[in-house]
Amino acid sequence: MKVVVIGGTGLIGSKVVTLLGEHGHEAVAAAPSTGVDTLTGEGLAEVLEGARVVVDVSNSPSFEDRAVLEFFRTSTGNLLKAEAEAGVTHHVALSVVGTERLQESGYFRAKQAQEELIAGSGTPYSIVHATQFFEFVPAIAAEATDGDTVRLSPAKIQPVASDDVAAAVARTAAGAPLNGLVEIAGPDAYPLDELIREALAARNDPRTVVTDPHARYFGTELGENTLLPGPDALVGEVAFADWAASRK
Repeated sequence: MKVVVIGGTGLIGSKVVTLLGEHGHEAVAAAPSTGVDTLTGEGLAEVLEGARVVVDVSNSPSFEDRAVLEFFRTSTGNLLKAEAEAGVTHHVALSVVGTERLQESGYFRAKQAQEELIAGSGTPYSIVHATQFFEFVPAIAAEATDGDTVRLSPAKIQPVASDDVAAAVARTAAGAPLNGLVEIAGPDAYPLDELIREALAARNDPRTVVTDPHARYFGTELGENTLLPGPDALVGEVAFADWAASRK
């Protein structure tokens, strides 16, 4: 089965391409560097020829509110149109656990718009909601930093290994369309402030983490469970502590 992976040269996409290939599928990495641009439509018709499944794990190069909304609306619209013309029978997209609860954030409004386009397209689809990747922990700290202080909410977060996310996306792509959502999260939940405090200490980072229940997470104030998956979520195998230790 031919599967085209949009964003197939990135962190998750490259892993998905490898996993699908190991299971006998013809997995094609599509990205601007391979001549496929979903914003302009360049190369889409050619790469989708003969494809049964499209996996979209691409992300916006800019997180500015207007730019990120334009990216997801345009790229997703172009991709869905090209898929319909090519006869693609399953669209798989990677999104974020809690997207619908994080609508104060321009980024998550854009992801919600993407999901709505997919659900309304008429193409059978599956959306994989992942919690934040372990690799994203430094970006969470950076976004919350003011001088030497990192101000964070004690709301719970259940981060996940990128390997586990890629495995969930690949399994979803190889299966029947869900016409709905599946969630993937790591095995352990942490208060966000404690997670970042431990991560900074492990790297001998001198910044101080201050607990603030009203601290904003990428523009949104968090409730205790805003970032957590539901009870039916898939659970990854890799623990954050083990992953962090392996990175030293």
